[in-house]
Amino acid sequence: MELLKKLKWYNVKKGLHYLKHFGVKEFLIRLQERMEPEEVPYGPWYEAYRPKETDLAAQRRKKFKHSCKFSIAVPAYETPETFLREMIASVQKQTYGNWELCIVNASPQNERMKQVLEEYAAADERIRVKNLAENKGIAGNTNEALAMASGDFVCLLDHDDLLAPNALFEAARSLEADSSIDVLYTDEDKVETDGRTHFKPNLKPDFNLDLLRSNNYICHFFMVRRALAERAGGFDGAYEGAQDYDFILRCTDMAKNIHHIPEILYHWRTHAASTADNPISKMYAYEAGKRAIEAHLERRGQAAEVSLKKDLGFYRVKYPVQGKPLVSIIIPNKDETEALRLCIESIKKTVVYENYEIIIVENNSSSREIFAYYKELSEDARIRIVRWKDAFNYSAINNYGVKYAKGEFLLFLNNDIEALETGWFEELLGNCQRPEVGITGAKLLYPDGTIQHAGTVIGIGGIAGHMFVGMPAERSGYLHKASLQMDYSAVTAACMMMKRSLFERLGGFEERLSVAFNDVDLCLRANEAGFLVVYDPYACLRHYESKSRGAEDSPEKVRRFQEEIEFMRTRWEKLLKAGDPYYNKNLSLSKWNYSLRADRKKGRNTND
Repeated sequence: MELLKKLKWYNVKKGLHYLKHFGVKEFLIRLQERMEPEEVPYGPWYEAYRPKETDLAAQRRKKFKHSCKFSIAVPAYETPETFLREMIASVQKQTYGNWELCIVNASPQNERMKQVLEEYAAADERIRVKNLAENKGIAGNTNEALAMASGDFVCLLDHDDLLAPNALFEAARSLEADSSIDVLYTDEDKVETDGRTHFKPNLKPDFNLDLLRSNNYICHFFMVRRALAERAGGFDGAYEGAQDYDFILRCTDMAKNIHHIPEILYHWRTHAASTADNPISKMYAYEAGKRAIEAHLERRGQAAEVSLKKDLGFYRVKYPVQGKPLVSIIIPNKDETEALRLCIESIKKTVVYENYEIIIVENNSSSREIFAYYKELSEDARIRIVRWKDAFNYSAINNYGVKYAKGEFLLFLNNDIEALETGWFEELLGNCQRPEVGITGAKLLYPDGTIQHAGTVIGIGGIAGHMFVGMPAERSGYLHKASLQMDYSAVTAACMMMKRSLFERLGGFEERLSVAFNDVDLCLRANEAGFLVVYDPYACLRHYESKSRGAEDSPEKVRRFQEEIEFMRTRWEKLLKAGDPYYNKNLSLSKWNYSLRADRKKGRNTND
């Protein structure tokens, strides 16, 4: 039965489109990924998660000090009557009552639709209807709805979608806690035509600039101060099909405070004509999305190239290297000849960019082979070997290497990394040159072609953990996140580029973290200083670290590791309690694959 649900006709059409354009191999990869069962089935999870009637009753009794008014803008065109009535009913069932529903009817020939809307408007003064003499397109129709709005915030709702009954309550509660919020958005899922069968949850991070440039992840439910929406200029018909993407980009460009509500408050209805589960129904929209991103980048004065990815609705933004700044590559090493040789040779083979130096920090090696190789390397004017004579301390060794570095940018690289293709170095550097970015990290693969690192999430496994570990590299993962450029709280220092000025400002790696979590700590301090940490999957390298490194079971190593855990728990206590802003509280902290958090219901308070 589940298989039949997934093989709906428009999914078959989408599959045939993918097969035609990208070939059998890519088609089979996507098919296998799509057909895999969910670790935690969403349907039952959602039924347990959604607020109960007692919760909703308590919300209706709640009194707010500041009664914010929400104007819900709905452009409607030839809406099936059942969908239209269900959409309106979902608004009328809101547990927060200070709202108005502004519906623009762009179906002048549809007398039945006009009659139904006028009946609702006559029965409920909060429902306002404007009948247009012609269809002005989605952007024009939405602007007509925005012009009707009188509320503090305008909220965007599609004519055939549904709101959860607590959607506006959660928004009002957020605004009660922080009146400076300019923009709010929520999590969402998809719902079958019947309006009852929920699937495909989109559990979002807090505001993530690079993810937004890769995909309109904000999408629904989007709420913005009416004054800001007016300053942004409303919807632009030049981006028809991606008019909401363009509007969201313009609003978030102008907003000072963007707030994410990590609750599933919007249900995007799927049917053959919608883009919810049938992206190929509006192919023109993706070109419009590309142009919207380009316009956004131009507004921000950011040079970049935007291209469509194979997966519809997703984009790649490539930031070209500006000028020729010196980059210092710092590689710690002890007694590793062949691994280091492979690392160095792969750099020489794949890095087209010429202005770099390599600093190898030698740490108490004893083999003759490595010193012979050092002698060979010293003949290259770009390579320097410096000696760290104290005991192993990853943080101290890298800090020591930086003292000898002359570069404006620092690339920390493990000696067991192999670069695979040209372009990775320039990817990291182009991103790291952006003024808002402090650190960029790569996608790393094990020798067997599975993922070793695709971003790091705080709280996974207790303190922090890599995402998508062990997943085949050709797969894209939950909502394609393994293959999208996006911001994370941390990336691994096995291959990590950083502005030297920021490194020095932060005092380098924390030397009390001699082995574990030193990269995580440095990234978190960069975040704290106001800089982004960017995961870049287009910089993809091989990491020969063993998948099963084994337990650190000597008494000394166990003690050291526990001390580092306690250090992180103390320094980052607030963050560990609050949760990673680039993750979602509804997602598992024991899994690396963005699966649902099975215990999500524990401690949930829907009314405070």
